Order: sequence, then C-alpha cells, then structure tokens
Amino acid sequence: MSNTPDCPSADAPLGGLDGLLTPPFSRRGFVMTSLMTGLTLATTSVEAQVIRTDAEGLEAGEVKIPAGDGPMPGYRAMPVGEGPFPVVLVIEEIFGVHEYIKDICRRLAKAGYCAVAPELYARQGDLSTMTDAKLIIRDVISKTPDAQWMADLDAAASWAVSASRGDPARIGTMGWCRGGRGVWLYAAHRRDLKAAVAWYGPVGGDRTEIQPRTGTDVAAEINAPILALYGGADTGIPVATVEAARDKAVAAGKSVELVVYPEAPHGFHADYRPSYRPVEAKDGWARALSFLKSHGVG
Repeated sequence: MSNTPDCPSADAPLGGLDGLLTPPFSRRGFVMTSLMTGLTLATTSVEAQVIRTDAEGLEAGEVKIPAGDGPMPGYRAMPVGEGPFPVVLVIEEIFGVHEYIKDICRRLAKAGYCAVAPELYARQGDLSTMTDAKLIIRDVISKTPDAQWMADLDAAASWAVSASRGDPARIGTMGWCRGGRGVWLYAAHRRDLKAAVAWYGPVGGDRTEIQPRTGTDVAAEINAPILALYGGADTGIPVATVEAARDKAVAAGKSVELVVYPEAPHGFHADYRPSYRPVEAKDGWARALSFLKSHGVG
C-alpha cells in the first residue's frame, strides 16, 4: 500500500496547481454505480479489533453525488439537525469506499461533521470485485488522473453544501494511504480549504502524464495547513522524504505539522488490517480532530 465560500462544481475551471490540472480532460462512464458492502476483498484476513460505529443520531448511508458525467457513488454521514455542519472530505485508500471508510465517516459525524467520501475510482474499475492490491494499483490507481480526483472532490464539496447542510466556510479533508497523497495535492488545489490531515500518504513516487506531480512537488503551494501523521516503521515511505516535503512547505511560509510514530508501520490506523496499532491510531485521531477544530473546521 505504500507502495471561498463558493464551492466550485466539477465543471468549474480548476486552478491553483499548475502542471497538475489540465482541463478539459476525458471523462468516462462509471464502472462502479454503487459502493461495495462490507470490507475490501483485498484483505486476506479481517482482524478482530475492527471498530464499528453505529448511526444513532446520524443521517448516514450511500449517496449519489452529481459529477460532470453523471451520479458518482459515495458515502455521507452527518448529525441529525439543521446544521450547517463543518465538512470533511474523506479520501479513501486504494481499496475503495468500503466499510472502514464508511465507519470513519460515521466517527466524524459523531464528532459533529458532515463527512463525505466520494468513490474516486468509480470510472476506472470495480474495486468491490478486486482481490489483488498489485492489480488494483496497476489497473485502477495508476489510470486515474489527478485532475479527475480534484474535480470529483470539488463536486463532493459542492454537494455537501447544497444537499447536506454543509458549511461552505468550514471545509477540510482527511485521507489515508493513497488518499493521504491526495490530501497534499488537494491542499494545493483548493484555495478555500481550511485544514487537511494526511495519514501516511506518499509524498514521492513516479510522475506520469496523468499524475504529473507529487506531494513534495506541491508542498510549497499548499493553501491550508496540513497535519501529517506517519509511521517510523513504514518501509515504503521513508520519514526523511516527508521531512523534506515539510521543510519545503515551511520554507515557502506554509504550515505542516509532522507527527511520526516511531514504531508504527504503514496503515497503522486501519483497524481491519494486521498493521493496526490502537495506541498510535487513537492518538492520531485525537490529534486530527483537534487540528481540524483549531484551524476553523469544527
């Protein structure tokens, strides 16, 4: 796995990240028209400590988010009430919006947020049927344009405000693994983003025509403070690379707060995997909520 108050719609001009966004880009039909049930099939064994958050006091469930080429499947959880609620865009791992990501949305909703997780790979493949992480990366992840990601996250934010009582002045994002990479890119893309939390997201990697820039490349351009939560025992993301991205951002007058858990591996928040570390996960979650609130998303 290592491996403005106005919310622009998916059809709005995209800006803020030269070299990454090159609209118009080719759209394609949705392969996934609904979300998977349960946990990803790419997990060989499900750990006993899986956290299950109930929906009492919440409006929670699968939704259809208007995108530029049709309804995009996603999951939303928010408190029952009038709102407006601060918005957190939840960016998935490579495995799709499965039960772990849905549960994260409910955890955020219990904390007072409108949490929306769009299925960002719905055009490229059906992640509900895929069992091999290497094939997911080769056939789906590597073929998903970053420009598409940014537009779909913008569409999800617009929908959260228009249809889910979200507050346009309080928008943040949080992502895990590949979604952590997306946090760095989205923080450089969206000018009105208030705060962002990246859980062990790669900041380097190969550059391609459709994925032309890395987290390190855009670090000096971020528009929102980032809380970066990483594992010191992550064999795929050297801490030094994240420190370099942080230093680049700080040198440009930006804010990145890096927290490294020395003994934690990659995926230490993923309670359904053997990589889960409950102490580090609990501490990181508390830090994430505090960070969002301290930066105006709460």
